[in-house]
Amino acid sequence: MKRETLIGIIALAMAGGWLGGVVTAPSATGREPRFPQLTIDQLNEKQKPLADQIVKVSSVGIGGPYNLMLRSPVFGQKMFDLLYYLRWQTSVPQKLNEFAILIIGRQWRSQVEWFAHAPLAIKAGLSADIVAELKANKRPANMSPEEAAVYDFVTELTSKKAVSDDTFNRTKQLLGEQQVVDLSAVSGTYVSLAMLLAMAEQSIPPDKEEPFKPGE
Repeated sequence: MKRETLIGIIALAMAGGWLGGVVTAPSATGREPRFPQLTIDQLNEKQKPLADQIVKVSSVGIGGPYNLMLRSPVFGQKMFDLLYYLRWQTSVPQKLNEFAILIIGRQWRSQVEWFAHAPLAIKAGLSADIVAELKANKRPANMSPEEAAVYDFVTELTSKKAVSDDTFNRTKQLLGEQQVVDLSAVSGTYVSLAMLLAMAEQSIPPDKEEPFKPGE
């Protein structure tokens, strides 16, 4: 698929995707945001080239995580390119890829990641029951062998900092070597995004209900 076609797909998907509707909302305490929303006019010569790429594919312009990434434009460019691969060119099927992202979002209680990716996961074919059980912090029942492998692989890698031989061999047999590598990469990348969002105290649009309540 040509890059121009992919960019068009991204532009449509982001309207309801991981950037869709995500803004730098005021803190629940009423404090000023840690990272006020940048405007195009404020960008310097190092930030503008990245912003030009962002606005071609983002439904919220330079809002959402891009508002943070632009503060470090060299990092922001590399992250932009990495996310492009991990969302649209990865070897991992979309349903499993979104499942992995949701697992990370649940571990971090990332309001933004869950708000953006739960609908995408269901649209990609992940059962709404699996999504609901994961949100309740349970190991979902009735997973396919591939879904169970992804759940166990990502959960072990992030919680135990290791993957058992049984889980590794099962995942490799079901998905293949490239998908194991890409699955590890998407998991780590969305941990990084969750960290950025948590550090910046960014949340979902103020007129929407946060997915996770206190204590969940």
